[in-house]
Amino acid sequence: MSRALPSPRLAGSLVLAAALVLGPASTALAQADGAVDEPTELTVGLGYIPSVQFAQFYLADQAGYYAEAGLEVTFQNKIDPELVTLLARGAVDIGMADGTSVIPAVSQGIPVIYGATIYGRDPNVVFSLGETGVDEVADLAGRSIGIPGRYGSSWVALQALLGSAGLTPDDVEIVPYPDFGQGVAVGSGQVDAATGFATNEPVQLGLQGLDVDVLRVADVAPLPGPGLVTGRDTLEAKGEALQAFTAATVRAMEDIAADPQLGLDATFERVPELASDPETQLAILEATIDSWIGEYAAEHGIGSVDRAAWESGLEIMRALPGSVVSESLSVDQLVTDALQP
Repeated sequence: MSRALPSPRLAGSLVLAAALVLGPASTALAQADGAVDEPTELTVGLGYIPSVQFAQFYLADQAGYYAEAGLEVTFQNKIDPELVTLLARGAVDIGMADGTSVIPAVSQGIPVIYGATIYGRDPNVVFSLGETGVDEVADLAGRSIGIPGRYGSSWVALQALLGSAGLTPDDVEIVPYPDFGQGVAVGSGQVDAATGFATNEPVQLGLQGLDVDVLRVADVAPLPGPGLVTGRDTLEAKGEALQAFTAATVRAMEDIAADPQLGLDATFERVPELASDPETQLAILEATIDSWIGEYAAEHGIGSVDRAAWESGLEIMRALPGSVVSESLSVDQLVTDALQP
């Protein structure tokens, strides 16, 4: 499994981000007149349910990285489409959303922007049991595929994957699992395959002793992975705080990549019920760390934004049936460097 090593650029960036929020001059002034700066409050949207896949946020909070940056953080759990709307309205300040959700949103005038990559390798996959015989994308023709619904990153990823073999959703049987139970459905033979994350369902099925085959969407259709997204108005109003939040989160990711136990401990403190199965949680976390660090992140640092992946994502999404992505949409309208340390 790959591991990220702290870079000189990151170390210097953390100092810069801290200085932006609590610079030496303002600190000295506050000490001189006895005043204490109030922390900036940030509401942070994560995924559907609390998970070890959000260990970096839990660690940054518990280890005091956010507090050191002058932040007071509150976490919420929302599904991706709902979160994008909340970010645009400013009801949530920053959150984890998929790049493939940002592209159609911005194309339709929704004012959100992507500022830092969390998953350097897009984790979207289609998985099946080995006995099913789905060894390549073309083998999905005529098969039943479980999916949460015809929306969001999993739907885009499935269409992109099928398209790489000249297939469309009409060539397969789509079976919805709105409660995200498609992993169990594959394990029990209810469907031939399902969409999911490399960090989740295939790991859990493997721990049950099942032979799992995985088709990773990024291998045939590069798409931008999930990352930190904010509303444009929020970026204007709280830019320095959001940059400091990003730096603190990346710092926690570096720590966990070097020592996964830190992430486990932080998760179990935040979500105690997960501590009942530490083996499964460690396996999910290790797969998550592996997805954080793609080739681009290994060279440019965790959190960096790969614009080439965004260009590829734009082309793929424009070509999808019924696409709402405009021809004039550019990467500069989708991503910003303002959150980068």
